Amino acid sequence: MHSKKRAKIINDPIYGFIEIEKGIINELINHNYFQRLRRISQLGLSHLVYPGAQHTRFQHALGCLHLASKVIQQLEYKGHKINNEEKEALKITILLHDIGHGPFSHALERTLVADISHEDMTLIYMHKLNEEYNGKLSLAIKIFNNEYKKKFLHQLVSSQLDMDRLDYLKRDSFFTGVAEGNIGADRIISMLDVKDDNLVIEEKGIYSIEKFIIARRLMYWQVYLHKTVLSAENMLIQLLNRAKYLVRNSHDIYTSVDLRFFLEQDLSTNDFRTNPELLTNFSRLDDYEIYACLKYWTLNKDYVLSNLSRKILERKILKIKIQKDKFKKEDIQKRVLIMMKDKNISKDQANYFIFTNKVSNSLYSTDNSNIKILFKNGEIRDLSESSDQFNLKALSKTINKYFLCSPKEYIVN
Repeated sequence: MHSKKRAKIINDPIYGFIEIEKGIINELINHNYFQRLRRISQLGLSHLVYPGAQHTRFQHALGCLHLASKVIQQLEYKGHKINNEEKEALKITILLHDIGHGPFSHALERTLVADISHEDMTLIYMHKLNEEYNGKLSLAIKIFNNEYKKKFLHQLVSSQLDMDRLDYLKRDSFFTGVAEGNIGADRIISMLDVKDDNLVIEEKGIYSIEKFIIARRLMYWQVYLHKTVLSAENMLIQLLNRAKYLVRNSHDIYTSVDLRFFLEQDLSTNDFRTNPELLTNFSRLDDYEIYACLKYWTLNKDYVLSNLSRKILERKILKIKIQKDKFKKEDIQKRVLIMMKDKNISKDQANYFIFTNKVSNSLYSTDNSNIKILFKNGEIRDLSESSDQFNLKALSKTINKYFLCSPKEYIVN
């Protein structure tokens, strides 16, 4: 029998019908802070490589909410008591877990607002919404901060097997067309249990978890850290840094009022906590606003601003070389000097087109958030000690890769 609290049904391409309850959940979804996520891409500029990757943080958040409802049902079926207040708070936390993302999601994190992560911004949003809804988010905030007595609720929000990862792997795989990332989310949820206030996976679900970890690894190197995506997103970072430099040095460039506000000054987490208007300004930033600026910037007289904008809009991405060792400074500077001479530009300008950085990734973390396997005899062991398919301890090692971006005529061979 359907719940009398149901307000609407949303047809999701991944899960089919998603039910949205009346009350605070529905109100939060309709709030302008949350609706803004419709205009924030889930995968930044990945659509330049995978044209189907046009999905948004809004879709992802609803998917996570749906999975939260399923996991609650599963845990209750296995005899774990979760009262109505806890259910609602968990759903709120999972629904809002990404509300703090700025334009292009991870691509511009710590660029427009340098010292604040999206998790920090999410918490600021939650406190603001808690004021608006007269304390109805208080328990959700406790769960988000891992301050609530039932620790497994936080693990459903943030861990190596949380609802966020289960949805984004399945969703990103679907929209990119990278089948290797498709995971059995339903199977994993059906194997979830709670033991000693910790999320565990039943022994018979171990192979599904192994596939989940391998799928995540493949998606990182094939999609999230794809070399062309890396180049494009770092070009966007360089572009915003150039815009920031020009604005702060009184150059005439087009910007929206809200974007100019963040280009002009450096803000801290405390600034957002003490000045509610900052959150309002941030909430008006989205992908569309950045794209509008890029179109205007192609006409700007500044060489860096106009050229980088045109390259992104026309998909003329800088060439990228990736290797396991750092690039030699003298080799990079040699190419910079050649570009300076060819284009009659300064060293500072050339450095916006020829630059190096690194990316890091680890397949599995062996810290306190590790995945625990519950065996039939009641014993609990870490996945790294339970898997007979591969050495998870070796796969937990962080892999660093260094990359160099440059116009193709100056790329280091």
